[in-house]
Amino acid sequence: MATEARSTRASDYETVFILRPDIDGEASEKVISRAISSLESTGAKLTKIESWGKRRLAYPIAKQRKGVYVYLRYLGAKGTVAELERNLRMLDTVIRHMTVVLAKDVDVSSVTVDPEEVKVRRIELSAEDDERDESYEAQLGLADEPRRDRGDRDRDRDRDRDRDREQAAPVAAEAPKDSDDGAGAPPAAEA
Repeated sequence: MATEARSTRASDYETVFILRPDIDGEASEKVISRAISSLESTGAKLTKIESWGKRRLAYPIAKQRKGVYVYLRYLGAKGTVAELERNLRMLDTVIRHMTVVLAKDVDVSSVTVDPEEVKVRRIELSAEDDERDESYEAQLGLADEPRRDRGDRDRDRDRDRDRDREQAAPVAAEAPKDSDDGAGAPPAAEA
């Protein structure tokens, strides 16, 4: 009887994984289905699936600046997370994943699942999303500026130096001129 009570208890986990931005809808559906089947093979109970769409990454990962985010929430036993993450590591389309424990020792029978929240929906990615993101970033001044090469920096430095010299030159020209009386001439060397 103690084993029955123990088997109805699980931990509440959430996993977010990032897919490559160039993935198509069919491939993303296969990845999500594989993640779900690995959860089901360990006896986990899936409670929510969300696709957050294509978003800009905080820093480049595997030379990618954007990624497609997928969110899973589930109840599982001890080996559930290890099995899910093992499956995600094997897929080339997954560039990053992270799992967090939300609660421990949750009664599985008390958790109700809305069937609409666990439907796998195809991720539709369009070029309009990319263009909209880029223009919005440019509006906020967050878009990356093109890198300037060394020649541009040298040219700018030389231009600034020449401008500073031109501004300083008229000041030196306005200095009083010496008279011919010899008072301003250096002393002659005695022989």
